[in-house]
Amino acid sequence: MHMSDALISPAVGGTLWVAALAVSRRSARQVEHHQPEDLPLMGVAGAFVFAAQMINVSIPGTGSSGHLGGGLLLASLLGPEAAFLILFVVLFIQAVFFADGGLLALGCN
Repeated sequence: MHMSDALISPAVGGTLWVAALAVSRRSARQVEHHQPEDLPLMGVAGAFVFAAQMINVSIPGTGSSGHLGGGLLLASLLGPEAAFLILFVVLFIQAVFFADGGLLALGCN
């Protein structure tokens, strides 16, 4: 489960949103100039990570669950900039459509 909006203050959430958007902009420029041929692989890898992160595995004795963290897989396949962009989109979709985390906490997640 991702961090929910109730765990952070609006000031912290807003600050981290600005930071995430700044890193997203820089990452988009890097990907656009250095990896345009990897766009199809980015789409397929993003879809795989999205689907894999939707499968929750319960953690015994904690009452909580966990899921695959796809950041390392994406970064090793496509580089850190592309991985950041893909995960930002995946987390945004999960927050908006599946209430997994929150929009205010998106920068933290």
